[in-house]
Amino acid sequence: MREPHSTVLVTGATGYVGGRLVPRLLDAGYRVRCLARSAPKLAARPWSANPRVEIIEADLNDVGAVASAMSGCQAAYFLVHSMVSTGTRYAEADRQLAERFAAAAGRAGVERIIYLGGLGERGQGLSKHLASRREVEAVLAAGPVPVTVLRAAMIIGSGSASFEILRYLVERLPVMVTPRWVTTVSQPIAISNVLTYLVDCLSVPATIGRTLDIGGPDIVTYLDLMRIMAEERGLRRRLVIPVPVLTPRLSSLWIHLVTPVSHRIARPLAEGLRNPVVCRDDEAARLMPQRLLGVREAIRVALEQVAHREVETGWYDAGPIPGDPDWAGGTVFTDRREVEVAASPDDVFATVSRIGGETGWYGVGWLWKVRGALDHLAGGPGLRRGRRDASRVAFGDAIDFWRVTGVEPGRRVALRAEMRLPGEALLEFSIEPSAARPDRCRLVQTARFLPRGLLGLAYWYVVLPMHTVVFGRMLNGIRRAAEALATSRSHQVA
Repeated sequence: MREPHSTVLVTGATGYVGGRLVPRLLDAGYRVRCLARSAPKLAARPWSANPRVEIIEADLNDVGAVASAMSGCQAAYFLVHSMVSTGTRYAEADRQLAERFAAAAGRAGVERIIYLGGLGERGQGLSKHLASRREVEAVLAAGPVPVTVLRAAMIIGSGSASFEILRYLVERLPVMVTPRWVTTVSQPIAISNVLTYLVDCLSVPATIGRTLDIGGPDIVTYLDLMRIMAEERGLRRRLVIPVPVLTPRLSSLWIHLVTPVSHRIARPLAEGLRNPVVCRDDEAARLMPQRLLGVREAIRVALEQVAHREVETGWYDAGPIPGDPDWAGGTVFTDRREVEVAASPDDVFATVSRIGGETGWYGVGWLWKVRGALDHLAGGPGLRRGRRDASRVAFGDAIDFWRVTGVEPGRRVALRAEMRLPGEALLEFSIEPSAARPDRCRLVQTARFLPRGLLGLAYWYVVLPMHTVVFGRMLNGIRRAAEALATSRSHQVA
């Protein structure tokens, strides 16, 4: 058994699994050191203020910096994946990261590495995605530090890419033309069970240097999963027509059009669906016993979390967050508007913080929907990602086709566009309090665009006439909503 409060290092804490693992490790009594490219992104997590959490900003490619961050850690979790940030080059990027991580762990004297990989046997038919997971396993194991590998199939949990693909396909398509992979067998596992295995293996010495398959109690086809999802959503039985001609690329584009998941993520996942992914034995369950959720129960729990807006992390959380420095130089077009608001800075900030998602963009909603649909058709995220929390905004959050790059409570919210554009776009809301009237303030809304080439210049001038409609109405919509909120609060006080 490990000593209480021993320190473990977690990489990928901004991602789907890592972001949920940290609080579970804290609950188990461990000290957690998080290694991230962007410390502010982790600082927005509710567990970041815990005195047993330490956040270190470093590049995983820097062996020296990573070794220094690992110093004093008994174990290190390798939970990073380059699929989001590097696209088709993810396999090479992941291999290089694994090599450097293993070297850093050896230099730091870490006792073991824990890696979450993917189920699926070796062979010529193994997808590129699963083959990459295998390569990472081999690279880590070739280093000087023992490795514990946990292999999982589809992870069922609110916000996971696989779960969101399944949910949106079932909800939006009463009739589906699918590849033959719908009849492939799989052994899904609930995210809660994955997290328990990841924590429990720390206190089970028999897992050191082992590769363990983890899965739930049910072995099902993807057709079964669609049927169960439809039943749990209260939908009519979906008609699924398997055909042999849909390639992974076509499948990924179809998934992109119907779901919020990017085609860059959808393609490797779709390729992997052709491989049966079933546990070879129950060794993990024997060494680390727990109650494993069946497919139906796991789907029900995930849907309840979505309905109650209790999605802890999402597939869209991971990935680099570009900042402002690369805006230096070049032509930057600016659209700046401001308005006096008969509301306190806190009320205005609360109103701005609700932007996007179900709230919308405070004016000409149909134009935003058209822009979102066009972006989705062009391969961008569109408006379908929505937002994780309806009223609170944090650094790194995805809001429709924007990403939060700056938050100062009561003062400022900055968004950077992730839509398909011939340039870079930034939207910022600044709140300037009134020195004379605490119940009034000025809201400044600034849109900036850095064009890329002649197409970028043409784009700016084409959309320029729409700015008065879109940005003007958005600003006034925020003003009206903030003043309504202020009036409502004053009536409550009275």
